[in-house]
Amino acid sequence: MELAELSIKEIREKIEKLDEVPKDFLEWMKADPRKGVQDLVRQIEAAVARREKLAAMWTEMTQYEQAMRDKGHVHVFGIDEVGRGPLAGPVVASAVCLPVDFYLPGLNDSKKVLAATREAFYEVIMRDALAVGIGIVDAARIDAINILEATKEAMHLAIENAGLAPDVCLLDAVRLSGLACEQLPIIGGDAKSVSIAAASIVAKVTRDSMMTEYASQYPEYGFDKNAGYGTAEHLAAIQRYGPTPIHRMTFTGVKAQA
Repeated sequence: MELAELSIKEIREKIEKLDEVPKDFLEWMKADPRKGVQDLVRQIEAAVARREKLAAMWTEMTQYEQAMRDKGHVHVFGIDEVGRGPLAGPVVASAVCLPVDFYLPGLNDSKKVLAATREAFYEVIMRDALAVGIGIVDAARIDAINILEATKEAMHLAIENAGLAPDVCLLDAVRLSGLACEQLPIIGGDAKSVSIAAASIVAKVTRDSMMTEYASQYPEYGFDKNAGYGTAEHLAAIQRYGPTPIHRMTFTGVKAQA
């Protein structure tokens, strides 16, 4: 059957059943003068360009992992945290070890990924990773030892909770003391390493879920919306109601109201 004999709806339905549009079929479509067909061609070419861009990005973001594997390391861990800056809630770290054949195009720093996509990525990472560990350090501990030390403590806990010994840890611009394995701090690592990006996603989704639960306990503060960060509404709530047990009493914006 010639392409011209197919309606635009039939062509669209045919394309939707294909994982990839064959080149000869795409050339047929390009030769079809109908506007609707040409619109489909542009959509296909845009989708192909996006896939190629994501594949190139994936190759770039797996360079550190590949370099570590070339050195003989098998269990390459990515470590990242979320929650250094908020006025309330814990700091949460995650340690993730991905398999060699793991492929999740679009995986990036959790701050650069839409919430719905983060949730979807989280499910894939939790399902397919060789190991995932989570470390949580609460507000009282943050006040006791300071946020930097609490961050490092959360990272150590995440590694311990992964249930698998790392051969090397890729970290987002942090170096940990007392690690029994090689470590590689990478500035901006959550946008340069898929392992760190995966850890960023897991930590972010975990912490956001905790803050949503805290919102039901302390509804006046809007933790489900601000995740504990110092928004104007959050600061106003602290001034009106005072800090809660999950607030960081040593942080500016909280200690003045304590």
